[in-house]
Amino acid sequence: MHHIISALMLFAPPTGGQAPNPLVQFVPLVLIFVVFYFFMIRPQQKKQKEREGLLDNIKRGDKVVTIGGIHGTVAGIETEKKTVLVQVAENVKIKFERSAIANIDKQESGDKLAAKE
Repeated sequence: MHHIISALMLFAPPTGGQAPNPLVQFVPLVLIFVVFYFFMIRPQQKKQKEREGLLDNIKRGDKVVTIGGIHGTVAGIETEKKTVLVQVAENVKIKFERSAIANIDKQESGDKLAAKE
């Protein structure tokens, strides 16, 4: 218990006419940044990398849900993988930006859709 109290005293304002130690004043700022990084920034970066990897591996026959809530099956990937053609009903295909895909359910084979056409 004595160690905790003495540690807390490091952050107390100095008594008398002494100037505060600049290092002691800098430590809480560093600790706040470290906590912010590990609880906010790093998990978001990991999630973004996972999403990019998932969108890079999209293929024909994958069932997708767009950010607008439209469910469909990937009918094709066009122009350097920037747009995706999604079949939402028989003979109805809609072109979406790849980034508009919210969720992907992978299929065993991309040839399942080819049998329908």
